[in-house]
Amino acid sequence: MKRHVDGVTCGGCALSAAGATAAPLLWLSMSRTQRHLGGGFENEGMDFSVLLTELPFVVLGGAFLPLLVFTLLVRWGDRRRG
Repeated sequence: MKRHVDGVTCGGCALSAAGATAAPLLWLSMSRTQRHLGGGFENEGMDFSVLLTELPFVVLGGAFLPLLVFTLLVRWGDRRRG
């Protein structure tokens, strides 16, 4: 039983790290974010405050959402076993 818990913990941490890395990359690729960071026509709509207001929530959401889904799936699988 102890090995299963360690494996699940390691998997959850790895999934959380991957989500915390992938979420900002996806956020940076969106046209709205690119416009705020200087990608608009003649820097129209440029606003660097999104780095302080949106980016922390994107990183936290990217870290916790996959972890939450993984936790629910593990508990559901344990309940089905029995």
